[in-house]
Formats: sequence, structure tokens, C-alpha cells
Amino acid sequence: MKRIDTFLFDLDGTLLPMDIDEFAQHYFYEIGRAFMDIIDPKTLIGYIWSATRDMINNVERRTNEVIFMESFAKAVGEDKLELYKKRFDMFYDTDYLKTKKCIGHSPYIRESVYILKEKGYRLAIATNPLFPKKAILHRIKWAGFEPEDFIYISCYEQNCYCKPHKEFYEEVLQDIGKKPEECIMVGNDVQEDLVAGCLGIKTFLITDYLIHRTDEPIKCTYKGSYKDFYEFVVKLPSLWPNADAGNDRENLSVG
Repeated sequence: MKRIDTFLFDLDGTLLPMDIDEFAQHYFYEIGRAFMDIIDPKTLIGYIWSATRDMINNVERRTNEVIFMESFAKAVGEDKLELYKKRFDMFYDTDYLKTKKCIGHSPYIRESVYILKEKGYRLAIATNPLFPKKAILHRIKWAGFEPEDFIYISCYEQNCYCKPHKEFYEEVLQDIGKKPEECIMVGNDVQEDLVAGCLGIKTFLITDYLIHRTDEPIKCTYKGSYKDFYEFVVKLPSLWPNADAGNDRENLSVG
């Protein structure tokens, strides 16, 4: 049996402590203000939501960026698409940065990542790829990390599927060259993150900013707070050669 050596992390509400509803409120307020000279904010937000739904529902192997822009162009007109593309690009370098004010702080999750790296685990960002890469890179830095800390970062320019489709996780596994049994998916969203389990990926549900949209029973491999995850990580074996054998738990077979 292959040993787990890779952690896939959700970003919002997991690596990056935040209330997603609060973030969405700030995000749409700022983007509405940034575009109000060319479009009514409520109209713009409606177009963005519609294009986002098209990305989420897409099951074709076409990038999320292509799907979003095709949908958005139908709303604003093909002749105006380039103008909006430039404005979106500018927004993520300027007013988008104001959404940082709703970001929380957890030393437990930050320290957990550092410990995993020290022990030789590979780390990947498996956030729902609904945003451009530059927006995701900002949030990675807000969480206290550098992009170089991760072997992979999902984003709408490169990914073709979204959560909760299992195809998203298949795509991530293919891109990083790993088997399901070699990975653990860490996230806070029951519907979006735990679906990784259907492929054979072990899952750890972070409960501090838990999102659960139904009354269905939660099925995950592990579950707990940021502190619980930290304690879980501390007990993991080092993957470096000649590591302390007394600390080794083959295949992370806990419980």
C-alpha cells in the first residue's frame, strides 16, 4: 500500500480563516464600486453570478476562464468583453485587496503547514478554481504563506472543473501525478471538499468555519478544529530518510 505523502488544501475557510459570506459581501461591494462608471453594480453582480454558475455546472474539458468569459460576453456583449477583461485584471491588483480586512487568523493552521513541510510532505492548493490566479495568490499570502510553499495551485485559468464535481479532484491528481491513496484533502466545506472521498482520497474536515448545506450525515476520514488538525499533524511520521522510527505510523492508519 502506498503511503500518504501529499496534502491537498482548500483555501477559503481552511488555510485562510474567513467567513465566506462576509468575504462575498466585501468582494461584491468592492467590485461593484470599481465598475460603477460603466455598469450598474447590481447588474454586474448578476452577470458575475450567472457566469460563475456556468463554470460550476460545466462538465466539458474547457478551462473555467473560457466558460466564464463566454457566459459573461453574452451578457455584456462581445464588443465590450475586452474592456471588461482589462477592468477585471486591474481590479484584482487594486480594490480587491481591500477584502483582506475580513480575513481571520489561526496560528494552528499556519504552524501545521510549516510542520508538514519540515516532515517532507508535498502540499497543494485545491481551492475551488472560480478566481484568477492573481486573486488566489493574494489570498495565499494573506494566509501567511508563499506560492512556492505549494507544488500546485488551482485557478480558473488552468482548471476545467469546479467543486463539487469529482472531476475537479481527478484533474488535480492528474496534474500533480499522485494516486488517491497517497493524498489527504483538507477542507471546511462538506459538499465541496468531502466529495474527494469518493475517489479514495482521505479527508480531514476543518470545523472552525464549517459549511454544511444539508442535513445529511457527514462522512469524512477525520474531523476537528484547527487545533485538532495541528495535533494530528504533529503526530504524523517524517518522510525524510533516517527519520525517528519511533515516530512513524505507516500509511497514517489512524482509527
